[in-house]
Amino acid sequence: MSIARQASEITLPAINKGWDTVLQFLCSRFEYISEPVWRQRMADGKVFWFNGDAVTPSTPFSPSKRLCYFREVAAEPVIPLSHHIIFQNDHIIVADKPHFLPVTPGGDYVNECLLARLQRDTGIDDMVPVHRLDRDTAGLVLFSVNPHSRPAYYQLFSQGAIQKQYQAVAMLTAAAQQHELPQHWHIENRIEKSHPRFINAVVPGEVNAVSDIKLVAKAGVLGLFELMPRTGKTHQLRLHMLSLGMPIMHDNYYPLLQAKSLPQFDTPLQLLACALSFVDPVTGDVKAFSSDLKLSSFQTL
Repeated sequence: MSIARQASEITLPAINKGWDTVLQFLCSRFEYISEPVWRQRMADGKVFWFNGDAVTPSTPFSPSKRLCYFREVAAEPVIPLSHHIIFQNDHIIVADKPHFLPVTPGGDYVNECLLARLQRDTGIDDMVPVHRLDRDTAGLVLFSVNPHSRPAYYQLFSQGAIQKQYQAVAMLTAAAQQHELPQHWHIENRIEKSHPRFINAVVPGEVNAVSDIKLVAKAGVLGLFELMPRTGKTHQLRLHMLSLGMPIMHDNYYPLLQAKSLPQFDTPLQLLACALSFVDPVTGDVKAFSSDLKLSSFQTL
């Protein structure tokens, strides 16, 4: 059994959809965790309000209230790939995350995540990621290690004041194979949650997802792309590459959701968060970071 070193937090929905108790909400929200498991966690003191007050099976649902709980899994996978700290000062850490490693606890992963690894490396417990990468995506992640300056770094993302660049490898369409380099695409559409809930889809409606994509190199039928997301919707780049008819190599979600299986370390998703730059809100300096990782599919050709 793996149990998280630190509690996870969740804010209860502002609108009550018929939940009389916190227990009912948790069973609805985490459908793969049974009610007896939640009852045992409550009995063990592993579910509580943010102020420390205990939550019991009869505790009423309270809209917008912050809830804490300790995650646990029976058997946690081990990711045999290394992470690296690119930069560290009194306010932030920038780390290179390998493929397959989640940024924070989730699903089958509790302590085998980038956050927990960095906490162990540095001895800093008060650390939070300012943004996220999918578990399948490799590359740069920015963490805040100072609660006083933390809001300023959050605002970099909320205000669109940070530049992120990705690389991806995909099989080229016939038209892309014949076109001269470079090729450019500007994509604007709407992305919303689909089913199951960890899958997203492009739907009609007001634009909420914008990306610029450029094909910069070819190797046979494969292409190396540079991607610049202008917004931050979940799976945005994966869906935008799919919309071009060139889904990212080794994508287990799009175009078809693959059955859950053990990580295939020899075929990682060919998506890398390769660069991050911004004006530091504390020092006023321009900071620019580059990943040391490479996309294996293009390098081996």
